[in-house]
Amino acid sequence: MLQPLVEKVMKKGKKPLAVAADAAYKTPAITKFLFENDIKPALPYTRPKTKEGLMRKNEYVYDEYYDCYLCPLGQTLSYATTTKEGKRQYKSDPTQCAKCLLLAQCTSSKDHRKIIERHIWAEYVEEADHLRHQNEIKQIYARRKETIERVFADAKEKHCMRWTTLRGIKKLSMQAMLTFTAMNLKKLANWTWQSPQMA
Repeated sequence: MLQPLVEKVMKKGKKPLAVAADAAYKTPAITKFLFENDIKPALPYTRPKTKEGLMRKNEYVYDEYYDCYLCPLGQTLSYATTTKEGKRQYKSDPTQCAKCLLLAQCTSSKDHRKIIERHIWAEYVEEADHLRHQNEIKQIYARRKETIERVFADAKEKHCMRWTTLRGIKKLSMQAMLTFTAMNLKKLANWTWQSPQMA
């Protein structure tokens, strides 16, 4: 998990100004943790997960003041309940939806009711999305390919980490530790190597 790793870095070293990670780490809990510790998240764009043929969630406008959603034709989806997973549910009025021209593009629900879920910490993910457009964050995220992704690519292509003949977590952990130790020694050698003096 990202949170314990960042906490370990802060405890043993210096608090990072920003953290770059892939889309799997773009969650409400992680973005909340980073913002609360004054760390900027450098996270990628993620496509909305919407069923084919239906309107995307971003086509419904969230009204923060009244805590409700507005559909493209202006109907209000009011707050109904909060799930155990921390998602607030907003529901439409099915009597209005039944007569709507966009019903087929809005919901496939048999009772003609549109339900939108919004996590209680959704504003942290939205703020991370806003930061994504800043040049500073773009540059930080671009460096991820040169550092993190490069390390894993080298491990797979040059140090036999693509396949293994070993079985069990203990043996695989030993192989991974030896591999990354060898890679760190190579890196250290490159840093300390002095080029021959020109004649």
